[in-house]
Amino acid sequence: MQYQQTYAKEKLHLNIARLKKGGETFEVILDDIDKAIDLKAGKNIEVSDVMNGDLIFKNAHSAEKTTEGSMKQWLGTEDHRKAAEIIIKNGEIQLTAEQRKKILEQKTQQVLNYIHRNAAEPKTKLPLPMQRIELAMKQAGVHVDPTDRVEYQMEKIIEKLRPVLPMSFEHLKLRVVIPSAHAGRAYSAIKNKYKASGDLWRTDGSVQIELEVVAGERNDLYSLLNKLTNGEVSTFRSYHF
Repeated sequence: MQYQQTYAKEKLHLNIARLKKGGETFEVILDDIDKAIDLKAGKNIEVSDVMNGDLIFKNAHSAEKTTEGSMKQWLGTEDHRKAAEIIIKNGEIQLTAEQRKKILEQKTQQVLNYIHRNAAEPKTKLPLPMQRIELAMKQAGVHVDPTDRVEYQMEKIIEKLRPVLPMSFEHLKLRVVIPSAHAGRAYSAIKNKYKASGDLWRTDGSVQIELEVVAGERNDLYSLLNKLTNGEVSTFRSYHF
C-alpha cells in the first residue's frame, strides 16, 4: 500500500511598508518593525537597520521586484535605500493584529501620560486623574494612530477631548529655596530636570531658584524636592502664565 504525504503550505508573514503612487505599488520588507515606526515618526534611524535586504518590490509576497524606471519616475531615485526611506516615511506600515494592539497600547499610554503631566482641571488647577482622562477618551471616541508619532496627534486628540473633559495647559512659576545642607546636590538635580529662569546663591549657602513648570508637574516637583532635602525646602508660587 502506498501512502501519500501532503504538506500544508505555511504562509510566511512579512513585515512590509507599502506606498502607492502613480498607479504603482512599492513595497519594502522590514527587519525591525519598531525601528520602522520610529523612522516614520521622524527619529534618526538608519534605513539599513530597518530593511530586510536591499530590494524594492512591486509585490513582496510574490517576490516581484519593481523596476528602477518606476522608482526613478515615482520616487525620484534609483537608490534602493533612499527609495526604502521614502516608502517607509510616506507609506503605510503593515502591522499584524498583535503588533497593532501592542503599539496602540503603548501610544495610548503616552497620550494619557502627556495629558496627566501637562494639563490641569481649570477650577482647581490640579492634575487630571489618569482614570478620568481614559474614560473621557472613550466617551469622545478618541482613536490613537499606532503608526504616527504621538506629538503629531496630540492637538487633534485634545480638541476632541475638550467637550467632555475641560482642561487647561497652564504653567506655574515657583520660587524654591533650598537650605545650604542640601543646596549642591538638589540644585543640580532640579536644574537638570526643570526649566529654571534664574537662581540666587545666598550668603548662608542656601540657593533660591525660579522654576517654570506645567501645572501637572507640580506634585512631582514637590515630591522630588522633599526627597532631595528631607523635607527641608520652601516653595512659593509666583503666578500662572
